[in-house]
Parts: sequence; structure tokens; C-alpha cells
Amino acid sequence: HLLSSITTISRSMKHLRRRVGYSPTAARSIARNGRGVLDLGQADGDFSEISFWGTKGMGSEVVDILARCGLFRSLTPASLAKLAGFSIVRNYPRGHVIFHQGDPCPGIFVVGRGVVRVTKLAPSGKEHVLHLAYPGMTFAEVAAIGRFDCPASADTAEDSQCVLIPQQRLLHALETDHALCLQLMNGFAGWVRHLVGLLEDIVLRDAAGRVARHLLQAGGESGVVTLPMLKKDLASHLNLTSETLSRTFRRLADAGLIETVDSQRIRIVAPDKLSAVAAGLPPAEFE
Repeated sequence: HLLSSITTISRSMKHLRRRVGYSPTAARSIARNGRGVLDLGQADGDFSEISFWGTKGMGSEVVDILARCGLFRSLTPASLAKLAGFSIVRNYPRGHVIFHQGDPCPGIFVVGRGVVRVTKLAPSGKEHVLHLAYPGMTFAEVAAIGRFDCPASADTAEDSQCVLIPQQRLLHALETDHALCLQLMNGFAGWVRHLVGLLEDIVLRDAAGRVARHLLQAGGESGVVTLPMLKKDLASHLNLTSETLSRTFRRLADAGLIETVDSQRIRIVAPDKLSAVAAGLPPAEFE
């Protein structure tokens, strides 16, 4: 194991010297990490074109993260492997700004672990949470494909790991691989459908319906939802006030549909009934 780690660090050091020049800070970051995955919170320099799969199995880990993403659900194993071949694993501490509104788009980000906030700053200076990206979700996808600057900012709500598919490498792959392009178009159709669902939330669903739908989507198979560190972020995302969000949680809990695990986690107790609330049936029907 020690020999493998030394080999990994040596190869990564050679790659750093060749691509961006020697950086002692980056070298220490790789040595501390021990897995060949660059920690951007501790390294300096421009690493936008570097992919570190230092240990055996890292490539399969990236493929697994991409395969769990809804945007890439139509991709064949060969297409997934192709994207993974030039993707970059990035680890961010909580509160790290991934990019600012108006920055050049680095590419498509896929969340492997943690939660990322995508926020928009209004002319008045008020910040609105457009999107909370959980594992398996993406952000900056439209800007990457459309070749325009980031229309919003992104930062981490907790320690997170993301896979970055660099924009230029992705566009080149789409231009030269017709099958990959068609597969990704199918994935974008599902993504647009998701956006329509968000609009339906705002226009057609009341507070209980929006909260119920979010919990069902974020709960996954475990049925346990980890809330953002700041509940006001979730309230902003659902176009609710913090007070309304808290009251809605209490209503759903009193109705026996959810229960509080701790200050940051909620367990879905009755998924079928919660689905009915998401569809428009008020929780009072279950009291």
C-alpha cells in the first residue's frame, strides 16, 4: 500500500510539472490526500485541465458518479467511460465558492457527495437560491453546452465532492461523437422536464405540496433527507419564507408523514401519503 501511494504521488508530481509547473502547495495537497484526488481548497495554480486518477479504481468511481446522474442516464457504458476519461474530481470544503455569477463556465459539474447551492443575485442585491444540487444532480450544464458565462453563482452548503466535465473537452466530444450527442440530448429532455416541474411547484402547488415534493426527491431510497446547513436556503429554493417552511414541517410531522431525526435530518415515515400531499392533497386530511 505504501509503495502504491509513493508511485501515485510521483506520477502526479510529474504530471503537475508537465502541465502547470511545479507547485509545492499542490504537491503537499496531493501527498495529504493520498488518493490522487486534488483538493482545491488546499492547492494553488490552474488545474482546470488536470485529471487525477491516482489509484486503481478511481476511474470506476467517476463512472459510477456519472451513471447515477439523471442527465447521463441514457448514456451507454462506452459513452460514460469516454466522459470519465477526461473528467476531474474536485473536493471542496463547506462554504467554498465554486464559481461566481458572470465567470466563464468551467464545464458541467456532477455532485458525487454533499450539497451545492446555485444562487442568483438580483439587481436589488437580494440573493435567491435557484437550485440545491444533491448527489446525482448537475449544475452549470446549460452554460457549458451554450458556451456562455455562468448565469448564477455556486458554493458548497457542506463538504462536497464534484466531478467536473471540462467544457472544451465535452464540446469536442459532442462534435466528434454523434451517438454521444444524441444520448446527451435525451438526458437534456429529462432535465427540461425537471425544470417544468419546478415551475409547476411555484404556480400550482401550495407550501405543503412544494415541501413534500422536495422531500420525496431528496430522500432517495433511504427516505432520510439531509437539510442544508441554513434552512433559509431551502426556503428560498422553494420560494417560501423561513417561517412558512418551519410551519409546514410541523404540519407534516403532526400528520405523521415525517419525523425529525436531528436538527439537519428528516425521515419520511409515510411516503405514499407524502406523495398525495405533493400531488395537492392537504396534510390535514391525515390528521
